[in-house]
Amino acid sequence: MLIIGLASLKGWGQDVTGTWSGVLKVQSAQLRLVFHIQKTASGYSATMDSPDQGAKGIPVTSVSCENSVLKLSVAGAGVEYEGTLGADGSVTGTFSQLGQTFPLSLSRQAIEEEKPARPQEPQKPYPYREEEVFFENSEDGVTLAGTLTLPQKKGAFPAVVLVGGSGAQNRDEELMGHKPFLVLADYLTRNGIAVLRFDDRGTAASTGDFKAATTYDFSKDTEAAVKYLQTRREVNKKKIGLAGHSEGGSVAPMLAARNKDVAFIVLLAGVGIRGDQLLLLQQELIAKASGVGDEDRKLAKSFNEGAFSRILQATDTKQLTGTLTDYLKQAVDSMPSSAREAYNDSFIKSSVEVMTSPWMQYFIKYDPTVALEKVKCPVLAINGGKDLQVSAKENLEAIRAALDKGGNKRVTTKELPGLNHLFQECTTGLPTEYYSIEQTFSPVALNEILTWIKAQTD
Repeated sequence: MLIIGLASLKGWGQDVTGTWSGVLKVQSAQLRLVFHIQKTASGYSATMDSPDQGAKGIPVTSVSCENSVLKLSVAGAGVEYEGTLGADGSVTGTFSQLGQTFPLSLSRQAIEEEKPARPQEPQKPYPYREEEVFFENSEDGVTLAGTLTLPQKKGAFPAVVLVGGSGAQNRDEELMGHKPFLVLADYLTRNGIAVLRFDDRGTAASTGDFKAATTYDFSKDTEAAVKYLQTRREVNKKKIGLAGHSEGGSVAPMLAARNKDVAFIVLLAGVGIRGDQLLLLQQELIAKASGVGDEDRKLAKSFNEGAFSRILQATDTKQLTGTLTDYLKQAVDSMPSSAREAYNDSFIKSSVEVMTSPWMQYFIKYDPTVALEKVKCPVLAINGGKDLQVSAKENLEAIRAALDKGGNKRVTTKELPGLNHLFQECTTGLPTEYYSIEQTFSPVALNEILTWIKAQTD
């Protein structure tokens, strides 16, 4: 998560306002970056897009242009760019992030997307029925839009509701050029299982306010999906389960713990530890794999622990806003003077807005073991061995311990070697790899899921 802000642009020697585009080559991936530089009443502001990663409007912390040298930084992401303006109107320079450096040239010409190869994405016509559906979360006044896929033959089939991870996800859980839920739904339906996948509230064709929602709210949307499936004659009402990825792996046991109509749950990179602990571990693993030094990692951990501890203790958002603002100002004041400029008042304000959002406060405090201990239906929990976002060892152990404590004996947990957070076969497990990998969902993982569901529903 990028927690970053805006700063004034100063020292312009040239007119660099406007849109600048370039292609960053990271390992075997090519990622487009777009910088939008604007003049404002008080100076200048800038934002950065990474279209291939689905990121837009990322605030640039500081920008300067002196003696034909353009400098941009995004403090929260550890991004620095320095380039020289040429006579042809282009900028030739270097992009740095977390200790790694790559050449990056910018121009005012838009760069078209190179459509990546995604060989697993199914092509129509499908050998099954597909239907656009809408259903209501009447408690919250939200209409969810989704896709229901049904085996071609007649019958009442076992069914699975797919529940996406954090962030505003569409029904295919589309990210980094991949559509994991499209691939998973296709695979399961071809093998006799009905699948319902839907857009998050406030996303794509679903109504509602995504920004105001928490993990608990998403569990109510998922419950509405289960109730909808119970109205379908093509679905076996006693064999409706959930398959949740990442945050969806917290939604699934939350719902199963309170709704006995859920026949089974599949946790795909599901979370087993409290939110603050997960984020600290995630940040440490990604930073270490990215080559960040020990001292910088310790500093980042201490900084985040301080912020998270204040969120854990908070009971009032207004008071928390003041507490976090004071804490961040003190933390910035303790930094070396050379580093303070990037962490200005705008940075602090935007950081506090993110950390006091309903979702973040809930996520930081949420302990998934409380719900897991109450789950009595069969559970499959699988994690990739190279997952740096939700590490297999710590989370699978916590999930197993919580289910054991609750007396659930119908549990299977498994670490799948060589797979990342998206269940792709990978090299490092870093999120920067996701886009460049052609595979969307490992066949090994797909088979594990199907085989286990079949065993529960046959």
